[in-house]
Amino acid sequence: MANTNLANAKTAKNDEFYTQYPDIQKEINAYLDYDPNVFRGKTVLLPCDDPEWSNFTKFFAQNFELLGLKKLISTSYAPESKKYKMPYQPTLFETSQPYFDNDKSKTHGKIFVLERDVTGDNRINIEDLQWQYLEGDGDFRSKEIRKLRDEADIIVTNPPFSLFREFVAWIMEAGKQFVIIGTMNAISYKEIFPLLINNKMWLGNGFHNGNAYFRVVNEREYAEGVYDAETGLVKFRNCCWFTNIDHGRRHQPLKLMTMAENFKHSKHKEIRERKKYLHYENYDAIEIPYTDAIPSDYDGVMGVPASFLDKYCPEQFELLGMCENLDLYSLKTKVYSSNECKEAYLKKFGKKGTYDLNASGVLKIDGQLEKVYQRLLIRKKQ
Repeated sequence: MANTNLANAKTAKNDEFYTQYPDIQKEINAYLDYDPNVFRGKTVLLPCDDPEWSNFTKFFAQNFELLGLKKLISTSYAPESKKYKMPYQPTLFETSQPYFDNDKSKTHGKIFVLERDVTGDNRINIEDLQWQYLEGDGDFRSKEIRKLRDEADIIVTNPPFSLFREFVAWIMEAGKQFVIIGTMNAISYKEIFPLLINNKMWLGNGFHNGNAYFRVVNEREYAEGVYDAETGLVKFRNCCWFTNIDHGRRHQPLKLMTMAENFKHSKHKEIRERKKYLHYENYDAIEIPYTDAIPSDYDGVMGVPASFLDKYCPEQFELLGMCENLDLYSLKTKVYSSNECKEAYLKKFGKKGTYDLNASGVLKIDGQLEKVYQRLLIRKKQ
């Protein structure tokens, strides 16, 4: 259900998900543990933000001196420019300023900057944030925000789910470091997966137990079982952090059993009972349905679940491609004809239809062609 609501949010352009402070703190601490100076002397940009509400702004402002930042910039998007319309009420923080403009508050974005002690208390923190209206609506694609991007060293944010591809391209165009949130489904995008293969992007430290909880503005948009009225949070299982900043977890190799040990001791019944790994019909690779069932003594190509990326150690494995329709990575050994797809559908379901066998890895089980879920193709490094 969570995945469905995330997809619905993307379709409706509902991008109003506010990240929790502990999740930001946990993620940023993982980079600091690996390199305590990773943010020192850097300018951090938080685009696509709502600084008055944002925990991103709060976290980096409160920890400005601890992180050793040079400058913090946070920008918001004008309420009237958002695709997903909601009632707008300016905050007291905004209306209490002498330069508050009721019309601009709806049509212009805002920029918050922190770089020096303004209050005179010999500290640089959230009390020293200075803001003003942007010339435009704050769209990250605008010339105004692009200029801020070019000034920054590191970009950190929860970008609009509906514009994730475009936002990543926007970062890559400028060659910046980044820590951003996105849906796990993004790994299958043809614009994103090559970045993972070429080690230009990888998964971050991650949400606690893989559960991401966001504060939302309008709880009525979420189905029962996802939105928790008690906490005011909505839960997603398929969200993750994407980054190109190193962290220790990324370099921890998976502890694996041999094939023989998996057949004897695997906690997965289908591995123990089958006593062999099935080979794909359309890829020269074996099917590994669970990350913890990857054999340590197999040197060929393996198809593993997309969740493997959360455990991917580039010193241990090579990421080759994925099972997909267009053969973008030149790994397919067979392409099924339309007639073969129709015949497979008839045999499986007993009625006419078509079975899109080319979009995934295919196994032959008891004489029947069976598609598997999304698989990444990997190989153990020698």
